[in-house]
Amino acid sequence: MTADESPSLDELAEHFADRLTDLTRGVLGDDSPPFVSVNQGNHVRVTPISDDELARRIPIRINGEVVLSLGARYRCCWDVSRSFLAADQTDIHLFFEGSTDPLLRLEYVRRSRNPPGAHMQVHAHRDEWAYLLRLSEKGRPDKRLARRKLPRLAEMHLPVGGHRMRPVLEDVLLFLERELAIDVVPGWDKVLKRHLEDWRRLQLRSAVRDAPEEAVTVLRSLGYTVETPVVPAPRPVPDTVKLFWP
Repeated sequence: MTADESPSLDELAEHFADRLTDLTRGVLGDDSPPFVSVNQGNHVRVTPISDDELARRIPIRINGEVVLSLGARYRCCWDVSRSFLAADQTDIHLFFEGSTDPLLRLEYVRRSRNPPGAHMQVHAHRDEWAYLLRLSEKGRPDKRLARRKLPRLAEMHLPVGGHRMRPVLEDVLLFLERELAIDVVPGWDKVLKRHLEDWRRLQLRSAVRDAPEEAVTVLRSLGYTVETPVVPAPRPVPDTVKLFWP
């Protein structure tokens, strides 16, 4: 394939949107709104839309009644090599139907280390957490208290595997089916398994690009023959390798 034949960012984002639609409809049913990609200049936004082309949440049913909804929004861009589609920012928010305040947020920010790039925020309350947060004499809780705003559990960014091993929409759907017995369509488990395997293989490839020496060591220990290139490919500065970021 020549450079001119390589897919554009729009084409890759459109394929990604189609895969997300295949996932949600394969688990939740054909009435799930389709994901659509929209070019916004320096990035492409991928999100579900309604028939009137407005962004909307994905309805989640339990016993036939819509009681939850998922907001899912992806900001896509080129990776550093400009060869692969990358998620610049991901927001997956779970809502109780009719509420504007989410139950939990699973988010990813590609350039972030603090807060962790991949993190979860839980909108709940425990007196013990409120007490612990108020003990802080520095950091985020202290800054909120200085503004006379009480620190909340929802403000805490819980690390969830780093940039390469982070959970995704597939994991959220699996959690909802297992823990809340949401309504799913026949064959949902096969669809979810396929998408999870695809995602984890993709991230494995990214991790190998981050740490090829580790991959070589493991492959040789399994009996594979791996030749060291005469002219090694340029390696990124160690501190920029996403595999080791929080």
